[in-house]
Amino acid sequence: MRQIPVDTNGATLMVAQPPQTKMRDKRNGVIATDRETGHTLVTVDVLFVMNGNAEVITVTVAEPDISGELVMGTPVAITGLVAVPWENELNGQKRHGIAFRAVAVTSLAAGASQPKAA
Repeated sequence: MRQIPVDTNGATLMVAQPPQTKMRDKRNGVIATDRETGHTLVTVDVLFVMNGNAEVITVTVAEPDISGELVMGTPVAITGLVAVPWENELNGQKRHGIAFRAVAVTSLAAGASQPKAA
Protein backbone atom coordinates (compact mmCIF):
# COMPACT_ATOMS: atom_id res chain seq x y z
CA MET A 1 0.00 0.00 0.00
CA ARG A 2 1.37 3.39 -0.97
CA GLN A 3 2.05 5.84 1.87
CA ILE A 4 2.72 9.52 1.22
CA PRO A 5 4.57 11.43 3.99
CA VAL A 6 2.79 14.61 5.14
CA ASP A 7 4.96 17.56 6.18
CA THR A 8 3.44 19.26 9.23
CA ASN A 9 6.21 21.87 9.58
CA GLY A 10 4.62 25.30 9.54
CA ALA A 11 1.13 23.91 10.19
CA THR A 12 -1.03 24.67 13.20
CA LEU A 13 -2.57 21.46 14.55
CA MET A 14 -5.23 21.19 17.22
CA VAL A 15 -7.74 18.62 18.38
CA ALA A 16 -11.18 19.03 16.79
CA GLN A 17 -12.65 15.89 18.41
CA PRO A 18 -11.03 13.82 21.18
CA PRO A 19 -9.76 10.27 20.54
CA GLN A 20 -12.37 7.61 19.84
CA THR A 21 -11.89 3.86 19.52
CA LYS A 22 -11.70 2.84 15.87
CA MET A 23 -14.12 0.09 14.89
CA ARG A 24 -13.24 -2.54 12.29
CA ASP A 25 -16.85 -3.77 12.17
CA LYS A 26 -19.41 -1.46 13.78
CA ARG A 27 -22.31 -3.88 13.35
CA ASN A 28 -20.57 -6.64 15.29
CA GLY A 29 -18.64 -4.38 17.69
CA VAL A 30 -15.18 -5.47 16.47
CA ILE A 31 -12.45 -3.02 17.52
CA ALA A 32 -9.64 -2.23 15.06
CA THR A 33 -6.14 -3.22 16.14
CA ASP A 34 -2.65 -2.58 14.79
CA ARG A 35 -1.52 -5.56 12.72
CA GLU A 36 2.05 -5.45 14.03
CA THR A 37 1.59 -4.66 17.73
CA GLY A 38 -1.99 -5.71 18.45
CA HIS A 39 -2.66 -2.36 20.17
CA THR A 40 -6.14 -0.85 19.91
CA LEU A 41 -6.40 1.85 17.24
CA VAL A 42 -8.05 5.19 17.91
CA THR A 43 -8.98 8.10 15.67
CA VAL A 44 -8.44 11.77 16.49
CA ASP A 45 -10.05 14.54 14.43
CA VAL A 46 -7.40 17.23 13.99
CA LEU A 47 -7.79 20.76 12.63
CA PHE A 48 -4.90 21.19 10.16
CA VAL A 49 -4.25 24.88 9.36
CA MET A 50 -1.59 25.91 6.84
CA ASN A 51 -1.19 28.88 4.48
CA GLY A 52 -4.58 30.30 5.43
CA ASN A 53 -6.43 27.05 4.67
CA ALA A 54 -8.04 24.88 7.35
CA GLU A 55 -9.27 21.32 7.13
CA VAL A 56 -10.30 18.69 9.64
CA ILE A 57 -8.55 15.36 9.08
CA THR A 58 -9.13 12.10 10.92
CA VAL A 59 -5.84 10.59 12.08
CA THR A 60 -5.52 6.95 13.14
CA VAL A 61 -2.93 6.12 15.80
CA ALA A 62 -2.28 3.25 18.22
CA GLU A 63 -3.76 4.02 21.65
CA PRO A 64 -0.43 3.87 23.58
CA ASP A 65 1.04 6.46 21.18
CA ILE A 66 -1.22 9.28 22.40
CA SER A 67 0.31 11.45 25.10
CA GLY A 68 -1.29 14.12 27.20
CA GLU A 69 -4.96 14.96 27.49
CA LEU A 70 -6.44 15.53 24.05
CA VAL A 71 -9.57 17.62 24.46
CA MET A 72 -11.12 19.92 21.86
CA GLY A 73 -8.80 22.84 21.09
CA THR A 74 -5.63 21.21 22.46
CA PRO A 75 -2.58 22.08 20.31
CA VAL A 76 -0.81 18.89 19.20
CA ALA A 77 2.26 17.61 17.40
CA ILE A 78 1.82 14.70 15.01
CA THR A 79 4.80 12.42 14.45
CA GLY A 80 5.18 10.35 11.28
CA LEU A 81 1.96 11.48 9.57
CA VAL A 82 1.29 9.71 6.27
CA ALA A 83 -1.58 9.85 3.79
CA VAL A 84 -2.79 6.52 2.40
CA PRO A 85 -5.02 6.63 -0.71
CA TRP A 86 -7.75 3.97 -0.69
CA GLU A 87 -10.44 2.70 -3.02
CA ASN A 88 -13.14 0.04 -2.69
CA GLU A 89 -16.42 -1.10 -4.16
CA LEU A 90 -19.50 -1.86 -2.07
CA ASN A 91 -22.83 -2.87 -3.59
CA GLY A 92 -21.67 -1.68 -7.02
CA GLN A 93 -20.68 1.75 -5.70
CA LYS A 94 -17.03 2.76 -6.07
CA ARG A 95 -15.64 4.79 -3.21
CA HIS A 96 -12.25 6.40 -2.69
CA GLY A 97 -10.49 8.70 -0.30
CA ILE A 98 -7.40 9.37 1.76
CA ALA A 99 -6.77 7.87 5.19
CA PHE A 100 -4.27 9.47 7.58
CA ARG A 101 -2.07 7.42 9.93
CA ALA A 102 0.47 8.66 12.47
CA VAL A 103 3.17 7.18 14.67
CA ALA A 104 2.15 9.45 17.59
CA VAL A 105 -0.10 12.36 18.57
CA THR A 106 1.30 14.47 21.42
CA SER A 107 -0.38 17.27 23.36
CA LEU A 108 1.53 20.57 23.33
CA ALA A 109 -0.62 22.08 26.11
CA ALA A 110 1.34 23.46 29.06
CA GLY A 111 1.78 20.80 31.72
CA ALA A 112 0.52 18.01 29.45
CA SER A 113 3.39 15.71 30.40
CA GLN A 114 3.10 16.38 34.12
CA PRO A 115 1.18 13.91 36.26
CA LYS A 116 -2.22 15.09 37.48
CA ALA A 117 -2.68 15.84 41.18
CA ALA A 118 -4.91 13.42 43.06
